[in-house]
Amino acid sequence: MSPRAADASETTPLLVDTENRRSDGEPEPVEKPLPMGQILLLCYARLIDPIAFFSIFPFINKMINEQAGIPETDVGFYAGLIESLFSLTQMLVMIGYGRVSDRIGRKPVLIFSLCGMSVASAMFGLSQGIWQMIMFRCLAGAFAGSVVTIRAMITENSTPATQAQAFSLFSFAGNIGIFLGPLIGGSLSEPTINYPSIFGRIYLFEVYPYLLPTLVTGSVAASAAVLCAVYVKETLDNSKDGKSSGSASPPMSTWEVLKAPGVAAVLFVSSHLALIGLGYTAVITLFWFTSVHLGGLGLSPLQISFFLGLTGLSQAIWLIPYPFVQRRWGTNGVFRRFTYVYPIFMALNPVANLLLKNGWTKAFWIMLPALQICGASVSWCYTSMQLAVNDVAPAPNTLGTLTAISLTLTAALRALIPGVFSSIFAIGARTQILGGQIIWVLLTSLALGFWVAVRYLPEKADKKVHRSSSTRRD
Repeated sequence: MSPRAADASETTPLLVDTENRRSDGEPEPVEKPLPMGQILLLCYARLIDPIAFFSIFPFINKMINEQAGIPETDVGFYAGLIESLFSLTQMLVMIGYGRVSDRIGRKPVLIFSLCGMSVASAMFGLSQGIWQMIMFRCLAGAFAGSVVTIRAMITENSTPATQAQAFSLFSFAGNIGIFLGPLIGGSLSEPTINYPSIFGRIYLFEVYPYLLPTLVTGSVAASAAVLCAVYVKETLDNSKDGKSSGSASPPMSTWEVLKAPGVAAVLFVSSHLALIGLGYTAVITLFWFTSVHLGGLGLSPLQISFFLGLTGLSQAIWLIPYPFVQRRWGTNGVFRRFTYVYPIFMALNPVANLLLKNGWTKAFWIMLPALQICGASVSWCYTSMQLAVNDVAPAPNTLGTLTAISLTLTAALRALIPGVFSSIFAIGARTQILGGQIIWVLLTSLALGFWVAVRYLPEKADKKVHRSSSTRRD
């Protein structure tokens, strides 16, 4: 068997031999079909992290004001603190989750994380003081390690030919979680007021008006924990590292993983992409809400909800053809083509404000939906980035650690970037520097930098898979 085929079989244990033989007499490796049941269960578990993170957003300001007795003028500070603490705590534990999963297995770490998230999320609704809110939010962040093991397990359940399809489903599940989180939090808060015929006589929800959405979030996490405990199969195969023969090699340290060829470059590009995405997410609803004369679009809450839904739907639709395109172009090929979209997309947002300032409303209402639909194609970059991280893992038993490092960097950015970019937007609107569009100059510049950065991704991060193993290049 050639070295390339040997490498593929070592890193993708789901390649199986058949009766077919190559000209050299070696078995022809055939790709095992994607175990869709396992992937769908893992995607269901993937919902938990974004639901837990985003579900408190619709009611956290009012909860702080009413339940904790914080003056309205100080609510913004504490809301930002509580929202950031989830990501800050998550950042501190990610690498630990990854290293433990590389040692004892993915499944026990996944179940432990989901169980903890279930309890911590449910109890947040019982908070009646600011320190209780902080404690339960930190606790939820401390258990938010499921995404590390889920990403590793999806990789280990797939092969080079099927991982693009698997991670398209993974990304789709994440988008669904981002959609469901605010929906749960907004629709189920204060049930005795909003649904008096059903919950009006339940004293518990009168005392704790924000308990119902957190109970629902906790219940979803608990159901994921049970399903994973019963049906999900362990994917870590330690026999590849010599453990089955009694000659186990010591696992690589975090520093050794970071020094492995290609890892630093991929992590840099991954963090750059996260910086752009988180910055855009932090300012887009502010931009849509802000008055036109201050540099925004002046949209109503209903219109903002519509465009958020349109963006989420468009991202999901764009992910459908991704596996076929990635199979043809390769991971780096997708990057090189679609990083052109990012700076154009960022630069066109202030053009929408210019259309409204000049009274060209018809052109605006044609442009904005088209911009959201076409701009959603950048979701391909996020799925490609996940594949690139997988492909530079120096060994199978380092995948959890490497995934954790990548997610730790993202969690750190998620804790810091929203406040920084929102402040830059506010400064631009207040001072009217560049007509209030300074934030889009920054985001466009970062997008151009990302377009340059992906040119330096290592070849190891490029998986262009063909159906014939003889034409596979790693």
